[in-house]
Amino acid sequence: MIATEYMAEALARLRWQDPQTKAYCDFVLREGATATIGRSSNNDIQIAEQHVSRQHAVVSYRNGVFFIADLSSSNGTFVNDERVDEPFPLFAGDRIRLYVPQIQFLAADESDLQVAEQTGRVILPAQNTGEASLIATNGPQEGQSMALNGTELFIGRATSDAKWQIRLQDRSVSRPHAVLRLNNDRWYLTDLGSSNGTFVNGAVLSGDEQRQLADGDTLMFGGATLLFRSDWNEAPPGEPHTQFRTKGDK
Repeated sequence: MIATEYMAEALARLRWQDPQTKAYCDFVLREGATATIGRSSNNDIQIAEQHVSRQHAVVSYRNGVFFIADLSSSNGTFVNDERVDEPFPLFAGDRIRLYVPQIQFLAADESDLQVAEQTGRVILPAQNTGEASLIATNGPQEGQSMALNGTELFIGRATSDAKWQIRLQDRSVSRPHAVLRLNNDRWYLTDLGSSNGTFVNGAVLSGDEQRQLADGDTLMFGGATLLFRSDWNEAPPGEPHTQFRTKGDK
């Protein structure tokens, strides 16, 4: 449950056919929810199919719209047969393809929610507990979860004499590369003049910019991709409640 005065409503539904049982599966996303999709069991939605990467894609909610982002998967993520290279907005009726498996992105209503609650397939917004982690989605550390313990955490290449708290096994990562700082239960990311840049959802961080992170953000440090998961996902004060959109909406 999100820490707001209203209960986040059911906005979207992800529907696909289980590759093993051939049964159709439906997951309902409440407003503000983040859903990871992949072959590993640590995903919100597990699709055990050989073409699906362990950490394949993430659906997250931004400014009233659900977006999908590829997590440096081996075979790519497609929306309506268009390959997704950056976070891509989803609309009711869109067809998501994880190379072979297909997922329908649909609007959800209360009857969908009732069925999903009975089967335990409702994905809720993150709660306000102050906890967060990074999940590696490519390279030799793929699937590894790194808890963010502390208030200032440096990120850099893993070397024998590395003193930073988060060590990435990727030669394109600088020594050190970036820093995460916790302030008022929010995490902020700053690049430290790295050679290959720091990116949040495909956008490069400039200079000494401190970028506030949100649950489901994709982070790139050189060629290393990580997913930010946070239990704080409160909408900014005064932000209006936004309904699910279809392609005809402006």
